[in-house]
Amino acid sequence: MKVFMIISGESSGELYGSLLSISLKNRYKDCRIFGIGGKRMQDAGVEIISKISEALGAVEVLSSLNKIKESFDKAVKFLKEHKPDLLIVIDYPDFNIRLAGIAKSLGIKVLYYVSPQIWAWRKKRIKKIAEVVDKIAVILPFEEEIYRKAGIDCVFVGHPIIEEIKEVIDSLLKNHKLRQLSDLRLDEYHKKIFRQNIGFEADRMLLSFLPGSRHKELERHLPLIIDVIKDIKKDEDFIKSRLQLCIPLAPNIEDEKFKSYFEVLKSEGVVIKKGESVRVLCASDFAVVASGTATLQAAFLNVPMVVIYKLSPLTYYLGRLIIDTKYICLINILAKKEVVKELIQKDANSKNIMIELKKIILDEDYRRNIISEYEVIKRPFLDRNASEAVVDIIDGMISG
Repeated sequence: MKVFMIISGESSGELYGSLLSISLKNRYKDCRIFGIGGKRMQDAGVEIISKISEALGAVEVLSSLNKIKESFDKAVKFLKEHKPDLLIVIDYPDFNIRLAGIAKSLGIKVLYYVSPQIWAWRKKRIKKIAEVVDKIAVILPFEEEIYRKAGIDCVFVGHPIIEEIKEVIDSLLKNHKLRQLSDLRLDEYHKKIFRQNIGFEADRMLLSFLPGSRHKELERHLPLIIDVIKDIKKDEDFIKSRLQLCIPLAPNIEDEKFKSYFEVLKSEGVVIKKGESVRVLCASDFAVVASGTATLQAAFLNVPMVVIYKLSPLTYYLGRLIIDTKYICLINILAKKEVVKELIQKDANSKNIMIELKKIILDEDYRRNIISEYEVIKRPFLDRNASEAVVDIIDGMISG
């Protein structure tokens, strides 16, 4: 019986871990998978030894150090006592690079799935990564060459969110006896079906707000979103558009922490849904999205968007000192130019968001240009199943 250990440190990593776990169990019927994760990984059959941490940024990490150390100690204890056939670490670099080093010293093979973004910051980490991992599976096309140049065995496997998107689309189209889509291009008819399916009026456009998956992100973005929604309700152009409004929340969000915000949003006519971000984006015509994985989801589904992000002043200041990229949004990084508007820190205000939303909604040529750029960006991803590709890599690692 094969034993695997999967480590994810936050919401998107946990999604990838859950998809990989399902593929692993399909390939190795009697395997056991242990790990650090949350409900999604648990539902996928992972035996959770510690729950994920939401720490992000200098200030946030400092406030979560005890929880992170506790999780790390549990992971080390498991490695020493059970010696799994393979340790699979997903993103979460400071935690996972150190843990990979311990696994290596114990003679346990290590696969890094969703590698650290060394192309953006702390590039010297690549030397340490080369010392502690046996193989890397990357999810962005340009990353493969970076790691291979450093002498690391690396493969681009595609992006796992494609699997989630295809599953959602295929399920609904099958229920309506419609032809399956290979390119994720949802036309207006498809969007109407999705809008009805999640409880909205089919013939009215849907504007969605995706505030992020971490509690700190919601604390900073929800007040801004409330300001935007109040301004939308007073603006003649938006009133004429008869927009429906929705906020899809990550499944890990604790409702009670944000009860006061949710009450205000609901009073403004906003529908709040939990764990349905892909279905909501399938139904959406436009979106305001916090920088992160959700921007890729929106782009793969051809949803024109405004990208926002707010950090604590200290984290932002430290980040500007060490981050070496012109853009923070993955869409713009992949395109090597501004495809979608990025509004960061003080620029992320209601006035600027309203200006960009109006441009997207009212200027058809501008909107079409964004979507045509999306089509170019998503080409390398469409024909790949990341989880299956990673299982193929694992098969080679544990049988070789």
